[in-house]
Amino acid sequence: MGELTGADGPYDQRCQALLEHGIALWDVLESSVRPGSMDADIRRGTEKVNDFNSFFLTHSEVSQLCFNGQKAAQIFHKLVIPQLESAAPQTRVLPSTSPAYASMPYAEKLECWREIIFGA
Repeated sequence: MGELTGADGPYDQRCQALLEHGIALWDVLESSVRPGSMDADIRRGTEKVNDFNSFFLTHSEVSQLCFNGQKAAQIFHKLVIPQLESAAPQTRVLPSTSPAYASMPYAEKLECWREIIFGA
């Protein structure tokens, strides 16, 4: 995100840069048991999702959710959608920024993210 929004420096400055571009950044999962660093290592049944009902209630202007990779989207659709009290915004899966997702060059990932954020 830093390359796209100028979000660099201390944490609070990075958050402010994202907000100035209308971007909220939040994990689908509040917690889970994951012995390794890979999403595939998340132990089924240990996932605790963030409170999207409250988020959407207090942020009704959210019109689109973008997921950093397939796993986040899968978890959202499996564990969050069934418990939502209102309709979910439009969703879109973007290529994971994780270095573990090496089948797509970084420049291509960056361009995909640029397109969705800036429409360019």
